[in-house]
Amino acid sequence: MLGKLFGGGKRAEANPFALPAPRGNRVYTLDALGDVRVLAAVQAAEAGDWEAVKGALVPFDLGRDHQVLSELAAVDGLQDWIGRVAEEDEEHRATALLISGARHVLWGWEARTSARAKDVTREQWQIFHERLETAEEHLLEAAESRPEWVTPWRRLLTSGRGISRGRAVNEVRLDAALRRDPLDLETHLEWVSYLQPRWNGEPGQALAFAREAFGGAPDGHRLGCVIPMAHIEDWVESENKESLDTPEIQDELRDAARRSILHPDYERRPGWQEDFNIFAMALGLSSESIVAPRVFHELGGAYTPWPWKYMARPETMYARFRRLG
Repeated sequence: MLGKLFGGGKRAEANPFALPAPRGNRVYTLDALGDVRVLAAVQAAEAGDWEAVKGALVPFDLGRDHQVLSELAAVDGLQDWIGRVAEEDEEHRATALLISGARHVLWGWEARTSARAKDVTREQWQIFHERLETAEEHLLEAAESRPEWVTPWRRLLTSGRGISRGRAVNEVRLDAALRRDPLDLETHLEWVSYLQPRWNGEPGQALAFAREAFGGAPDGHRLGCVIPMAHIEDWVESENKESLDTPEIQDELRDAARRSILHPDYERRPGWQEDFNIFAMALGLSSESIVAPRVFHELGGAYTPWPWKYMARPETMYARFRRLG
């Protein structure tokens, strides 16, 4: 019945490359975007096998697929050899630099940690900046080599936020990304973070930006995730942890879900579960009870660390909201 009411996109079961979900109705962490091809790329990167990485990436467009790039960027130790590859493999230099830049952004944040700025040591700040400077160098060269790519510009927004490039520079980078894909979700999500008061914005700016962006998107587009993410970011900023529990926010989240992830035209690409997790967290925080059960049902227990990492016990809270839904 819920499926008939809300749709829910093209079914994940139709993907012949989907990793099998664990048996039983339990919570599990999604691995490699739930896709065997992505898993092959990650395993090749973990082994330091560049030829195998290139082969595994053939089905994907790394210049536009932020989620696949994120999986590679998370590989520990990749920074130790990817720079050498960029020097040796001229044909695929731009790809290697893109991966290296994305890795150095994440590696930089690993050094900084998630601590408040006042609690980050001078040594941590120095390492953080050094790694982000390297990231920017590699990403800018990749972007120059492949002007059609959007992924370098989205990563440059993150590095630019981290090392305080300033509003003017980051707006240029935002424009560069959106010229290449005006509906790019990850770029919009990064700007939602940038507009938060803890970085560079004013209260209400991020949500206004999200509403305007999604207002111009077609039904069934994953850009709808910008609405729940803006609310989650506002919740992070708020001292009131019940701040999302209002009828107005519940209505907005329901409408966004129905127009995006629960719309029949929504495409379940590798990693679609993260889109659903964004909605699941926001719906749970708002105590919404109409659409939330549908979202958790579709996930089947698949948990993605983002955006739940904003919580002290992320997987526990996912399971709790899932039970309540």
